[in-house]
Amino acid sequence: MIEDTVLIWKFKLGEKDPLRRIYAKYKNDLLKLAVALLGDVNTAEDVVQDVFVTFAQSAQRLRPAGNLRKYLLTCVANRIRNHRRDTKRRETGSLDEAEDLTSDSRRPEQWAMLSEALRQLSDAMAQIPYEQREVVALHVEGNITFRQIAKIQNVSINTVQGRYRYGIKRLRSMLNGELKHEADR
Repeated sequence: MIEDTVLIWKFKLGEKDPLRRIYAKYKNDLLKLAVALLGDVNTAEDVVQDVFVTFAQSAQRLRPAGNLRKYLLTCVANRIRNHRRDTKRRETGSLDEAEDLTSDSRRPEQWAMLSEALRQLSDAMAQIPYEQREVVALHVEGNITFRQIAKIQNVSINTVQGRYRYGIKRLRSMLNGELKHEADR
């Protein structure tokens, strides 16, 4: 945390290397959270990049206090929430426009290291309601407390705990069912 304070302070003074170091330090954590919430690697990468661009542009407003990792994870969760809201609005538009948006740009290094277990978890996460998925991902991947998640989601701590409990229960049920099916093969 002291290292983060120093990096922010140096970044505010106009140095560029601290931003690169912050990006390198937290990129993977933020990407894991974004993929867990979105289920789409490309969109997750875009969200994380947007968060860092906004972070870089707000250098003068940054206060070098608090937990930078949790701040960035919260920014990712908020950006995804905004993205989901905007996507729902666009879905009411023409579906013909969607064909033009597809991209064939796949990078080979992009998730070569993801194992089958992570794919199954990602598939299971995509099947639980978003509010539960967000709580589970923020708590497990982001190591964010239920109280902090309640503030992020603007709900009571009991609601957050319930969402977590129901989300974990559904994930266990789905994953145990998948694992049993694979053991039967």
